[in-house]
Amino acid sequence: MNETRISIILPTLDEAHGIVDTLRPLQALRTRGHEIILADGGSRDATVILAEPWMNKVVHSGRGRAVQMNAGASAAEGDVLLFLHADTLLPDAADTLILDALQARDWGRFDVRLSGSHPLLRVVETLMNWRSRLTGIATGDQAIFVRRDLFEKTGGYPEIPLMEDIALCRTLKKHGPPLCLKQRVLTSSRRWEQHGILRTIFLMWRLRLAYALRSQCRGRARIRISSQKSITNDATHTLSRRGHSDFRQGAGCGRGENAPDPHPGRTRCGAPA
Repeated sequence: MNETRISIILPTLDEAHGIVDTLRPLQALRTRGHEIILADGGSRDATVILAEPWMNKVVHSGRGRAVQMNAGASAAEGDVLLFLHADTLLPDAADTLILDALQARDWGRFDVRLSGSHPLLRVVETLMNWRSRLTGIATGDQAIFVRRDLFEKTGGYPEIPLMEDIALCRTLKKHGPPLCLKQRVLTSSRRWEQHGILRTIFLMWRLRLAYALRSQCRGRARIRISSQKSITNDATHTLSRRGHSDFRQGAGCGRGENAPDPHPGRTRCGAPA
């Protein structure tokens, strides 16, 4: 049994049609001491029933990959977390590849191959892998793995509806670049073929652009808020100093000692004579 355990976390939602095909090859990893966790977001089909014999744990959570993967990570006992989509297959000896990689880095991912035979899919997967190497940003299809302590230190997946993998990678990059393994996971090209390859490419780039623009706007908003807080704090400090000076001059009423009293029957600040 390995001393360093990997927790393989699969977020699922209505994946009954292929979940056993994904889990069956992972059983070799279970025999070597690693654990498999199903993080289900409320499947209405037989996903959980079919998966249970092949799992160490089943975790039920709210819907959304980020929410589900965080729930799975919270239940994990391993030292390393591997996030695997339900339609993705790992290469042989994936545990050895991951543990060797983590001798040099704290996180990483695999290259990806799309399952279909269309020539455009070869272009897509090649560009995905090159882009990831250049930017240090991985997608969920590339089976991101990370030391558990780093994942917890960085707060896990931001619980956003889309682009949670990109958001996580941006945070992890602050602690070091990923190790990009050349060995490939095989992921289903179903969505590419169902919706059209070119159409899916354009859609994904639109989503990435929208996410990038929102991130820039949030960054600018934080800068503006920070600047406004700084100005407010400076103004408050200045007013406080002036008020303290006035208090010393006018017993806290904002008037000097020689200023005429508009209420001669009262002491300063409105107390009865």
